[in-house]
Amino acid sequence: MTVKIRLARFGCKNRPFYRVVAADDKSRRDGKQIEVLGFYDPLQGKEDANRVSLKFDRIKYWLSLGAQPTDSVENMLFRAGLIPPKSMVVVGSKNGQKSTNHHVSPITGEILN
Repeated sequence: MTVKIRLARFGCKNRPFYRVVAADDKSRRDGKQIEVLGFYDPLQGKEDANRVSLKFDRIKYWLSLGAQPTDSVENMLFRAGLIPPKSMVVVGSKNGQKSTNHHVSPITGEILN
């Protein structure tokens, strides 16, 4: 059983509200969940403290067990400081110059080797 940390949608029509949940990857988006790890309200202001609430200790526990966050949850966890950013890869340029693949730090923009 692979566990995913993802968003489950709640709320009314045109008034979404999401819970951050740990769930089996084969279950539906709003289906059976193992544990509720927090919530996300996209309708709150960006500076509002009630926009995102996460249980940091439980999220760290699930990540230590090998749970995989979805892209949207991964962005939330990065903004909260729980996980490091993904490394970006520069493949080449549009003008036809051949270049080797370089790993670029998303924070500083420096090329890593």
